[in-house]
Amino acid sequence: MYRFSIDGAGYRHIHFIGIGGISMSGLAEIAKTAGYHVTGSDSKPGAVTKRLNEMGIEVFNEHKAINIKGADLVVYTDAISMGNEELKAAISSKVDLVDRATFLGALMENYDASIAVSGTHGKTSTTSMLTEIIHQTKPTPTVLLGGVLDNIHGNVLLGERNLLLTEACEYKANILKYRPTMAVLLNVDEDHLDFFDNIEHIAKTFRDYVVGLREDATLIINIDDPYLKKISDEKLRKEITIGITNDSDFQAKNIIHNPKGVSFKLFVYGEEIGDVNLQVMGEHNVINALAAIAASWEYGLEPSEVISGIERYSGVHRRLEFKAMVDGVSVVDDYAHHPTEIEASLRALKPAVEGKLYCIFQPHTFTRTKILLNRFSTSFTDADSVIITDIYAAREKDYGDIHSLTLVEAISKNHPSVVYRAGFDEIVEYLAPIVKPGDMVLTMGAGDVYEIGERLIGKLQS
Repeated sequence: MYRFSIDGAGYRHIHFIGIGGISMSGLAEIAKTAGYHVTGSDSKPGAVTKRLNEMGIEVFNEHKAINIKGADLVVYTDAISMGNEELKAAISSKVDLVDRATFLGALMENYDASIAVSGTHGKTSTTSMLTEIIHQTKPTPTVLLGGVLDNIHGNVLLGERNLLLTEACEYKANILKYRPTMAVLLNVDEDHLDFFDNIEHIAKTFRDYVVGLREDATLIINIDDPYLKKISDEKLRKEITIGITNDSDFQAKNIIHNPKGVSFKLFVYGEEIGDVNLQVMGEHNVINALAAIAASWEYGLEPSEVISGIERYSGVHRRLEFKAMVDGVSVVDDYAHHPTEIEASLRALKPAVEGKLYCIFQPHTFTRTKILLNRFSTSFTDADSVIITDIYAAREKDYGDIHSLTLVEAISKNHPSVVYRAGFDEIVEYLAPIVKPGDMVLTMGAGDVYEIGERLIGKLQS
């Protein structure tokens, strides 16, 4: 695996192509704080680029070759095409050029310890839980999140070099570029099938990641997941197991769901530690919490610090985030964009809804929608009414072989109430007259679907 070093390489000016992304912006902030001259570009200016400007980072709103002038290292995201003018300029001028994951992998090597959270689902929530537990310790850790956590006022915490907490995404096998001192593995599921051949290919990539870890690394692994259980059985590294149904080192028992969260009894190496009361809903968050508890416990925190920290955690933006209640109608937003995530989120919310649960879903990428169509078709059982809007393309082009109407047709075979509405305002106009006190409206997807909730709130208030 190709590796390069940041410290000692003599870099002075780092340019980030796609700097407005949640991960890239965090990396840029860390580089700026470390003393590098940082610039970047992003075609979609917003709150993130405004914050970077306020830090003294120049952000260009157009991709032009001249933007990289003076840079001796250029970092780009997977979303950047090979036709990007800055990317082509970096290649032609032979400026050092690395992708985001390679840069993060190199950054990781500069910390005394690093905890990387991986898995198809739950990375941001689990890393945020870990952050909630650890961020008040001294020296302050450095944190990179894929979401916004209120208690650190954003997606990045600029700390010392004692510890780096970060997410580690498997897309394009990027996890193979990371060598943390502690690796958390949550689950393996079908996703990113524009790159991976099948779920076996994904599982092999996670195994290769474990094999490539440093010899003294610790593995936190969910053995309720069948693919991770196989990896665990090989005993490739020192490991700490977590689970609900299988006997594990950190196990949750007697799980009780309530409208405000979920509680369980925590057992550590067979000993009952006590009750844990989470402020977030869903059994999937029990697994996430177990991973955060096990990682911080292994890191050396006192049990009382760990439990109080996890119980303080009240969620991260765009993960079952309560937005508002207007005249008895609740509006919630969630990042779920995969069938497994959709099922988990709807199952978690259902007990808290007195009236009807309306789910507005924005499919994310044409590839995912097409390949997982059958799984999507049965994922909305716990919603009373489903509204599908247009597919969010993200990094992809529309070749016309899949449309939201195809998804509506598939869902309608298993669900009595599903409609297609293209425009955001059209959805607001459709919902505003029919929602009643006790109903919940859930916006769901990894794109900009949250804007529908914001517009609906405004409409209901007026």
